[in-house]
Amino acid sequence: MPIFSKPLRVYFSPDKKFHESIRNILGFYPGNIALYKLAFRHSSAALLIKEGVKDSNERLEFLGDSVIGTVVADYLFKKFPFKDEGFLTKMRSKMVSRAKHNQVAMKLGLNKFIEVDNGRFRTQPSSINGDAYEALIGAIYLDKGFKAVQHFILTRIINVHIDMEEVETKEIDFKSKFIEWVQKEKKEYRFEIIADGGSADRQFIIQLVVDNQIAGIAQHVSKKRAEQMACEQACIALEI
Repeated sequence: MPIFSKPLRVYFSPDKKFHESIRNILGFYPGNIALYKLAFRHSSAALLIKEGVKDSNERLEFLGDSVIGTVVADYLFKKFPFKDEGFLTKMRSKMVSRAKHNQVAMKLGLNKFIEVDNGRFRTQPSSINGDAYEALIGAIYLDKGFKAVQHFILTRIINVHIDMEEVETKEIDFKSKFIEWVQKEKKEYRFEIIADGGSADRQFIIQLVVDNQIAGIAQHVSKKRAEQMACEQACIALEI
């Protein structure tokens, strides 16, 4: 049966409305509806299955993040056949950034489906939406396979919601991206000033340390720019 046809089970499903909503987002009916329900269940609203394990979307998020990275890397490799590895890495970083995933999630309307216990937050983290998007991609991959999820990302995300010209020309705020990541991962970080701009060449040399490990080092006449460059190195090295 074509994935675009309405399966008989949908007519009798207690989740008929959810089936239809997901169909409108994906362009096809889901097979294993439980995967898609799980994709929208934040850990704050999840039940403990056993010690240390909850029925949340975190595992699907992990899988979806990797799938998105693979599809985007393949897309960029083919779209820019004469660009070097550095250009492709920066483009991928922009396209799979947390901010971009949050943006895509909102455009798809995923925020309407997320199960979250708002009582646990003073202010709900914006990353919840991007996490749900990644988890949704993980669910599609498990439910329909790589070709289906690749088609979805290319036709319904990149072609519709991502302006490639803007991505190519726009600079990323790597410092904000990095700080968002360390806060989420609960890691310690600090900027160390190796040179303060008082030398003959007036260069600031900034070293970024994460959990006592050097994650990036850069120099520039602008202290802020040097910090951005060090954060960019860290984002690439840590695959943020």
